[in-house]
Amino acid sequence: MAEAEAPQNPQTESAEPPANRLGAETSPYLLQHRDNPVAWRAWGDEAFAEARATNKPVMLSVGYAACHWCHVMAHECFEDPDIAALMNELFVNIKVDREERPDVDSIYQSALALLGEHGGWPLTMFLTPEGEPFWGGTYFPPEPRYGRPGFPQVLKAVAEIYANDKARIEKNTTALKEALGKLSQNHRGEAVPLSALDQVAQRLLGEIDQANGGIGSAPKFPQPNILKLLWRAWKRSGDAALREAVELTMTKMAQGGIYDHLGGGFARYAVDAYWLVPHFEKMLYDNAQLLEVLTWLWQDTQNPLYEQRARETVAWVLREMIADADGSGTTPCGAFAATLDADSEGEEGKFYVWSAEEIDALLGAEASLFMQHYDVTPQGNWEGKTILNRSAAPQPADAATEARLTACREKLLAQRNERVWPGWDDKVLADWNGLMITALAEAAPVFEEPAWLDAAETAFAFVTREMVRDGRLHHAWRHGQLKHPATLDDYANMAAAAVALYEATGKAAYLEQAEAWCETLDRHYWDAEQGGYFLTADDASDLIVRTKTAYDNATPSGNGTILAVLARLFYLTGKAAYRERAESLVTAFSGELLRNFFPLASLLNGAEILQSAVQVVIVGEGDAPETTALVKTVTEHCLPNRVLQVLAPGDSLPADHPAAGKGQVDGPDNKPRATAYVCHGPSCSLPLIEAGALAAALAPRENRS
Repeated sequence: MAEAEAPQNPQTESAEPPANRLGAETSPYLLQHRDNPVAWRAWGDEAFAEARATNKPVMLSVGYAACHWCHVMAHECFEDPDIAALMNELFVNIKVDREERPDVDSIYQSALALLGEHGGWPLTMFLTPEGEPFWGGTYFPPEPRYGRPGFPQVLKAVAEIYANDKARIEKNTTALKEALGKLSQNHRGEAVPLSALDQVAQRLLGEIDQANGGIGSAPKFPQPNILKLLWRAWKRSGDAALREAVELTMTKMAQGGIYDHLGGGFARYAVDAYWLVPHFEKMLYDNAQLLEVLTWLWQDTQNPLYEQRARETVAWVLREMIADADGSGTTPCGAFAATLDADSEGEEGKFYVWSAEEIDALLGAEASLFMQHYDVTPQGNWEGKTILNRSAAPQPADAATEARLTACREKLLAQRNERVWPGWDDKVLADWNGLMITALAEAAPVFEEPAWLDAAETAFAFVTREMVRDGRLHHAWRHGQLKHPATLDDYANMAAAAVALYEATGKAAYLEQAEAWCETLDRHYWDAEQGGYFLTADDASDLIVRTKTAYDNATPSGNGTILAVLARLFYLTGKAAYRERAESLVTAFSGELLRNFFPLASLLNGAEILQSAVQVVIVGEGDAPETTALVKTVTEHCLPNRVLQVLAPGDSLPADHPAAGKGQVDGPDNKPRATAYVCHGPSCSLPLIEAGALAAALAPRENRS
């Protein structure tokens, strides 16, 4: 857009300057902007009514608390009095936390893509007073640079066009609204055979960086859903190249700079191809998904690196990511917080990096050993500082050396804890909590950590107690304030968490809750005409379009996640309606495979569960040692399609379950013993009372060496 003179607006020349209204919000991201000279409004009817009353366009800015470039634009533009004055004169300015309003972000990110621009945050979109987008971008500097126009020039040009070229605005808004509507029209197809999943896996394998793991070059993202798809394909086919691709990727990440070697947990992504330089923000959802991958890999490989990273990641979550109940910093609520910022003291990564001098002073005689293993040099490996990593020699050293390195890390962590911490976004998001609850419920029995399961149950109880209003789940909570109706992803991820907790505990209430949430989705989110679930409910009132997709992004798609839930519910309850809905969900989106299969990993993984579930039924007293031994045998095996039920001797299965009517059998002492059955399709194994026999029954469906 060319620079233009700012138009005069006689309706506002004599009015008092508008005030910033973010001070009453709960989102830490919005509160970061409450002292800006920009007259920010939160998303809502009041802001758009103001735009209509003043005949001003809307400048929508979407970001999140841990976003580095959001901070940069805020400092350069939104804190500048002259730029803020221009924004206030020409626009009604709305600030949105994309984590708090993923539905809003989804619409306008799609609009930006339709304009031919790359998406991301901060998202900068210009809307009519009706919320219709007509132009946008992402980060804009305060003056022209990086090949981008300066933000003041953009503001003036947009305002001039809005005031003087209504035909152009109408053309853009009409075209974008029509295109946004078409994006929500899913491409239907047929059922997806397992052979198609194998073909997708082979195509994805061809995209793996064979030297460094991961897909593509820089920037490089973890892509846990694709890693799961590849691991599943290896277990189906026995193709070792699939296994090696996942192990290479996970090992490189686990030993690279994207992993926090002192505090545990993974950063959002790496800006290079080598997993060295992270974008330092740490997100709950990345770590939840990677914990699942680590758990699977540990089950199959027994590689101690994967166990160590899983334990360290959970320790970080339980130590640093339990949300605050009231803002006092002393009253954890039990649910999980959203993010840790990339920045501290105004600098990206400052909290995490080291100089050789610091390490030498802290570690003394052990400094040389530590520097050798963690890539510490006087010149550093990033902007004169060192990002700790073990990429050059990813294999663990001998036990004595590793013990010395552990002691070194503990000293450095204690010193790091004295630094100024990155910003903490402690809002509770239902969908992200669902991901972490699921990961903990699956990992706890594998690593024999009952405290992890306790944490998962505590978080689940919080969401069901504090984040439900009038029988409907909500999306965000912070310090006692509940915000925004739930999206599909909230229901899907929490339903998945409920099913995972049911399998881990045997408590029927979890299964009942998963069924209730699926009923709500069917009533308010299902598209009766084309199939598939919309992101938002049928009674959502503040959006210009209801989006619908099966594409994964940084988190798994809600449609992909709920497909797996429906499949599991069918096997657990025997209710044909769940199978039918799952099958219709597959066909609602399977036509997308012909256009772009890369973002469909969650949907494809759910389709495999529907076709290939391994049903394991254990009948026995829950706390009996023999029952525990059988359950432990099951959890020692990586079975991505496993559906586990532990029943008391008097409980029964659905009539059409392949193990219906089967119960305990007598042991050598002629007394009833805990008994397991392994079922594939309509066929079940003979009754199994010994752990070794159960392991043998599970083994044929496992990976080939």
